[in-house]
Amino acid sequence: MIEKAVRLLMMGALMVLAVPGQAAVETVADLQSEWAHITYETDAKSRAAALEALGEAARRLSDEHPEDAGLLIWQGIILSSYAGEAGGLGALGAAKRARAALEKSLELDETALDGSAYTSLGTLYYKVPGWPVGFGNDKKAREFLQRALSINPDGIDPNYFMGEFLFEEGDYAASVTHLRRALVAPGRAGRELADSGRRQEIQRLLEQVTQKL
Repeated sequence: MIEKAVRLLMMGALMVLAVPGQAAVETVADLQSEWAHITYETDAKSRAAALEALGEAARRLSDEHPEDAGLLIWQGIILSSYAGEAGGLGALGAAKRARAALEKSLELDETALDGSAYTSLGTLYYKVPGWPVGFGNDKKAREFLQRALSINPDGIDPNYFMGEFLFEEGDYAASVTHLRRALVAPGRAGRELADSGRRQEIQRLLEQVTQKL
């Protein structure tokens, strides 16, 4: 009997360890930190599963604190990242859940986390396929990204994603302007890994854009 109980406890411990981030994730800062670790330090083969688990942790926290716009934003960001990693039509459901979380956060506080909901919504709208497959819409993408920049004009993320959007639109000169602004954006306290990873992405995209000029 005792041996069986020990085996059950060990199985429970293994189940906790098998779900990345769930045991320790309790705040927006925890979600940010775990997302950065998964995005920039986790092997590509493990990334989708890790993001899926983190998304579930974010959903649980949002359910526990439904008035916290920041938690909803991070639920949306994580779901968006998971959709990007998972790919295919199956990812569209995650993208729709991300959109719903981000839209709900705007109803609570559109300026939460320096307007990050607008940045993430804008990114979703230009990355998701358009009708009839998905809800992608370049006009809405531009509107959301411009709104994000009006709230946080010098931020690394709104400038990077506006630069990426403009690159895909073929407006290379304007893309370079935003990417260079993103590259010199002030660092964010507690987000050092995310900032470092983002700057590497900016540099890679800048190289592509300058080749087009």
